[in-house]
Amino acid sequence: MSNTQAAVARPAVLGDVVPGRLVRDIALVIGAAVFVGVAAQVSVPVPGTPVPVSGQTFAVLLSGAALGLNRSAVAMALYALAGALGMPWFAGGQSGWHLASFGYVLGFVLAGAAVGALAARGGDRSPLRTVATMTFGTLLIYAVGVPWLMAMTHSGLNAAFTMGVRPFLIGDALKVLLAAGLLPGAWRLVRR
Repeated sequence: MSNTQAAVARPAVLGDVVPGRLVRDIALVIGAAVFVGVAAQVSVPVPGTPVPVSGQTFAVLLSGAALGLNRSAVAMALYALAGALGMPWFAGGQSGWHLASFGYVLGFVLAGAAVGALAARGGDRSPLRTVATMTFGTLLIYAVGVPWLMAMTHSGLNAAFTMGVRPFLIGDALKVLLAAGLLPGAWRLVRR
């Protein structure tokens, strides 16, 4: 087997392990959107902020790593679009683009794509690389979510940081560490 054939045969992301390309891609995209929607229902309101603690970001980061850039971006765009149009699967069963937390949902598209691109380059193969990949994805979610929060709440950067970042730092760090344990382990299982 030539090096080219070996490179083609090796899956770039976990989603590539599933056979049947078109059916697989459609199923993975819809499945990831639903996964994020279900994870969003694990939601706890945080006093003083319109942004709840939820399982969404963890699901977005895992989906990004498992699906790669294109499928993840499409899945997160599907999630955002369906929720904006009324599907009640944002945190706490909410929907609509008018939510103060909708900027984070938009950030999911960017984060899912970036995490997917990094995972395709090995960013989810070791715990340390996974921490870096997931931290970058989380920062991208904040980078889109905080300005939206500022606009929707008519607040400054400091107030938006207090409402939309500070209460979530410990939880997001735990999600990153959990992903750092899960993803390299999943790759070890696939390679057996």
